[in-house]
Amino acid sequence: MATDKKDNVILTKSFQFACDIIDLNKLLIEAKQFEIAKQVIRSGTSIGANIREAQRAVSKPDFINKLGIALKEADETQYWFELIEAKIFKLNDKLKKELEEIISLLVVIINSSKKTV
Repeated sequence: MATDKKDNVILTKSFQFACDIIDLNKLLIEAKQFEIAKQVIRSGTSIGANIREAQRAVSKPDFINKLGIALKEADETQYWFELIEAKIFKLNDKLKKELEEIISLLVVIINSSKKTV
């Protein structure tokens, strides 16, 4: 299941997203939103960590499971984004778009992988 990181779009996008989440975390801490910052950093960086872990999956079902966990973390991150926008501040559209792209990619990869199990 291992692939070259340079050629793997989902790995690249999720890593960049995690870097952007670290920047968002700093802004949340500056706004004294410590609990939300903690939640966002955990779920937002977990997406890429699970995608990375999926690259070393021992089987196709393991690969799908790990990507499913990444998708759940992405959905949770989207929830925190909605909460931040409702109560704290407007998020950068780039960040929201990155997350939507990652979610779309994960859904496509998971669905196509399920067809070949």
